[in-house]
Amino acid sequence: MKSAKMVSILQIDGLGKRYGMLPSEIIKRGDTFDLYIMDCAMSFERYHQEKQLNKGKPPVPSYNTDQLLEIFNKNKPQ
Repeated sequence: MKSAKMVSILQIDGLGKRYGMLPSEIIKRGDTFDLYIMDCAMSFERYHQEKQLNKGKPPVPSYNTDQLLEIFNKNKPQ
């Protein structure tokens, strides 16, 4: 199964779990605003879960190598 399809299925499942709806109801009634709200809420929850695991310290962001290199190049002295 392609990853985009899997993400869509997992988003529908996540909305269904969060709001107690069947997938068919999500497909009929849901829209991108619902997905946006769910994504924000889950990110906020995950942040606080990781913060709790780190004993109150904010979690270390997970950057890939390209992102770190871009940050480095923006901030290195000229």
